[in-house]
This record gives sequence, C-alpha cells and structure tokens, in this order.
Amino acid sequence: MLAGYAAGRFRIFTDAASAVLSRFVFVIAMPALIFVSLSKVPVGDFFDWPFLGALGGGMLITMCTSMFVARFLFPDSLTALGLHGLTAMFSSTGYIGLPIILIAFGDAALVPGIIGAVITGTIFFPITIVLAEIDKGGSSGSIFLSPLLAVIKNPILLATIAGLAVSALALDVPKPVATFCNLLGGAYIPCALFSAGLFMVNCTVKGDVREVGWLVFVKLAVHPLITWWLAYHIFELEGALPAIAVLQAALPTGVPVFVLAQQYATFVDRSNAVIFVSTALSIFTLAGLLIFFGT
Repeated sequence: MLAGYAAGRFRIFTDAASAVLSRFVFVIAMPALIFVSLSKVPVGDFFDWPFLGALGGGMLITMCTSMFVARFLFPDSLTALGLHGLTAMFSSTGYIGLPIILIAFGDAALVPGIIGAVITGTIFFPITIVLAEIDKGGSSGSIFLSPLLAVIKNPILLATIAGLAVSALALDVPKPVATFCNLLGGAYIPCALFSAGLFMVNCTVKGDVREVGWLVFVKLAVHPLITWWLAYHIFELEGALPAIAVLQAALPTGVPVFVLAQQYATFVDRSNAVIFVSTALSIFTLAGLLIFFGT
C-alpha cells in the first residue's frame, strides 16, 4: 500500500492508473482466484452458517445502528442515510482484507474471506441502492431492477457461482484454464494492495468533521467489537474463524461506497474522507489486531 501511495504521489503513475488497476483487480484477478479456488472446495464448506451469522450479523447491526444514530444526529435524505449506514459497515475486503488474511492465515482463510466480499456486494450494496431509488421516487420496477442488475453484474458473485457449480458437479477444471486462472489470481494480492495505496493519493478530507469522525470510529471500533461478541460469544466459532471475522469487520471502508455515492451525487465528500482516514488509521489498528491474534 505504501509503495502504491508513493508511486502515485511522485507521479510515477497517473491519476487514471488507480482506476485501471482497481478494475483489473476487481474484474479479472480476484474472480480468477475465486473461481479456481472454489472449484476445489466442497460446497458445504462455503455455507458455514455460524460464520455467516457472525460476519453478516455484525454488518447488519452496524448498518442499522449507524443509520438510527444518523437519523437524529446527522439528519439528511434517505439516500444519504443509506450511504451513511453502508459507509459504517462496508469493509474493504476485496482490496485490503482478503490479501491480508491470506498472508496471515494462509489458504484456510480464502473461503471465509470470499464470503465477506460476497455478502457486502450482493446484500448490503443492493439494500443501499433500493433506499436511494425510493428516495428518488422511481417506479416500483426501477427500485428493484437497479439493485438486481448490480448483483447480476458483480464479477465476484459470478466467479463464486461458477466455482461452486464446478465443485458441486465434481468437474475437473482443464489444466490450461486452471493455469490461466492461477497466473491471474497470483497477481491479486500485490495488485490489490498497490491499488489501494494509489487510490489514497487523490482522497481528500472534506465534509462534516463530526460525522466523518463518528463513521471512522464505528468502522474501526464498533463494527469489530459487535462482530467479536457475535463470533466468540453468540455463535462460538472455532479455530481461526472468529479472528478472521473480526479482522474483516475491522477493515477500513471500501472504495465501492465512494463509487456508489458518486453515482447518486450524494455523500461523496464524506464517504471519500472516511475511506481515506479509516484506511490510514487501519494500518495501526489492523497491525495491532494481527499481533493480538498472534499471526
């Protein structure tokens, strides 16, 4: 990440490079890694309901709580409130989280990491779009069509479905295809972290300081604490799973939130500021958690 930031700051890469590299990570490298990896994983291992409950429950509680607080402390449109809630719980799993937990926990963390990316992209992202469409006063068809299209076009979901289908049918991925996906997937970790550093070069800290500060606090402290409680005391996860769940919750806010804010021309400065500040602070908070978990 620091190398990516330095490359952007010293103009080794242009402003457009961040978007191009991020696109490569999200559309090519990550789906290739997901497909070839899940094709070897038993389908039952993916649907780990206690883990899903801990990780997804933490996201849901965090989003609802932050929206409730914002309704009174930072009143705004329904679109802004939805984006406020999304900013509070949307972890940067694809660009920062999955690379870090793979380095820390090895291949055993791959499926739990993919689950985190799938949940945010296919459940909570569409929920925010529905709220925005309702706020716009769109027709009932557009309210549900927009989020449906967003889910269908998600490369992570498509790669997940394809990989699980190959696994369920007990098919062997042809060696040339597997080699091709492994080569592209091998570029995922360095490119994702480098891309995250590049993105931070153009981030700015604007907007309501109180709201930005509150959201950073929720994302880096409240969200992981809620997930900790669910993972260790409610669902009683075993092995490395509770640590992986907490680390995913403790990640900074993901870039897709800013992209969605731009699409609706709402919450742009605030989401951008939260991404920047939470990413900068997470260098220390994530390092602390990794040391705590002994990885």
